[in-house]
Amino acid sequence: MIMSKADNMLSILWLLKTRKRITAKQLAEELEISIRTVYRYIDALCASGVPIISDSGHNGGYSLLHQFTEAPLTFNLEEQKALMHAAIFAQEAGYPFGDALHKAITKLKMYTNQNQLAEINRHIQGFDVIIPPSDVSLKTVLQELEISVANGCTLFIEYHKGREVPSTVRHIDPYGLVYWKDKWYTVAYCHLRREIRSFRADRIRSLSHTAALFQRPLEFSARQFFLKGILSDTGNREQLTSLRIRGKQRAIADMCEHWLLGHGLVERSMDEAHFKLDEQAILSYVPYLLLSYGKSIQVLEPLVLKEKMIALTSELLNYYQTF
Repeated sequence: MIMSKADNMLSILWLLKTRKRITAKQLAEELEISIRTVYRYIDALCASGVPIISDSGHNGGYSLLHQFTEAPLTFNLEEQKALMHAAIFAQEAGYPFGDALHKAITKLKMYTNQNQLAEINRHIQGFDVIIPPSDVSLKTVLQELEISVANGCTLFIEYHKGREVPSTVRHIDPYGLVYWKDKWYTVAYCHLRREIRSFRADRIRSLSHTAALFQRPLEFSARQFFLKGILSDTGNREQLTSLRIRGKQRAIADMCEHWLLGHGLVERSMDEAHFKLDEQAILSYVPYLLLSYGKSIQVLEPLVLKEKMIALTSELLNYYQTF
């Protein structure tokens, strides 16, 4: 495998750090390059400020200044293991720069010593992440969105909201990417609606860069904006609606850990929980969630939710009876 100049120079640094002293001949043999090339790379490293010591004579060779060998040029075992595990998470989530990530991990393994590599592989073998398969067709869209976020480039997109509505075209200024519940979103300023909105990446039918540039608002957080749009404002609980559920202990514990219900939890006991949520969420999302618990729970309040549950189950009954 032919390595680039940068890779070879990095390899020389790793070899100097892991060995007390190494000759130009040994470096040339290790990297499969000429001794003349080794000299050239050593000169380049020295010119960039790396404190390489050259000892002549018998048992001579190159070495690093002692203080430099103590610098965090390399990762320790725990750090390497953490990076490997994080890479597994990223790959399973559909990280759009998976090829570059794979190369980085390959380099990390290449430059570690045999004992560390064996230890890392032992930990990786017992570490798995199971999530729904990622949509590989999103790779290009996510890459373009990430580049636009970084460079402040306005995009022209064709966006399909879902349902039976036609696609729309619009210009957006992407402020950030968010991965939420197995889906990728971009939080962006929409020129069509003249406000900041979130867009599901898998609903972007096409996109292209424009010549226009934008500046993201200072201290803007795509994460905070996104969460604010899907979670109730618990800072103003007086305007929220009480939701009280009684049920089996396991069901109550599971509901309290739910991303929406847990955010609005006020108090709980072993068999009962009190939540404060936005009424719209209670009437639109919560009924479908509660159906999955069957007869293991009871809705104590609000009454309007009970009525919604009755109407929903009646509709389902009528639907399946028509088969």
